[in-house]
Order: sequence, then structure tokens, then C-alpha cells
Amino acid sequence: MITRFRVATLIFTLVMIIASGTVFFRWAEGWSWLDAYFFTVVTLSTVGYGSLVPATALGKIGTTVFIILGLGVFAVAIQQFGVFAMRKREEHVEWLIGRLEKPSKPANADTNPSDSDTVNKP
Repeated sequence: MITRFRVATLIFTLVMIIASGTVFFRWAEGWSWLDAYFFTVVTLSTVGYGSLVPATALGKIGTTVFIILGLGVFAVAIQQFGVFAMRKREEHVEWLIGRLEKPSKPANADTNPSDSDTVNKP
């Protein structure tokens, strides 16, 4: 239950960071919604194509604040998803080991014919 809450909180935080960045750049730079969203995602993911650059002082200051806050949230999101994937892999490995450790009847058992009851005893 805690894991679901943590993932939901993380996704909600990422969506809010992207939405707030999009709204901010639309307002501060006067870009279209698509351009503001594109710049937000490109900046947050550290790709930085350079096709859009803030021209106003407010846009430049807002970008630096956005980078500092956004990269922190983005890094935590990636780390948490990595931890989730690692835990799933560990659970799978433990399941495999548990399955290997269970004694099972061998497919080809060598038995001594003298131990069988079907052999005629004198």
C-alpha cells in the first residue's frame, strides 16, 4: 500500500512540475502551449535542444529555478522507479531460488530392482 502511495505521489509531483513549468513559460515568454510544454520537458529531461530560449529576464530566472527544483524531482522519480524495478527482480530471484530448493521427485530415478515388491522371492 505504501508503494502505491509513493508511486502515485511521485507521478502527481512530476505532472504538477511539468504543468506549472508549462503555464509559467506560456505566461512569462508568451509561447504557445505546445512550445511551453516542449521547453519544459526538454529542460527537465536535460536534453536542451536549444530551439527555444527564454528571452525575458523573468523567463531566464524562472528557468534556473525550474531546473534546480525540477531536476531534483526528476532524479528522485528515476531513482524510485529504479528501486521498484530492482525489488521486483529480487522477488523474482527469490521465487526462483525457492522453487529450486524444494525437493521434487526426479524425472529419472535409479531404483534397485531388489527393493521392489514385484520381484518373486524364494
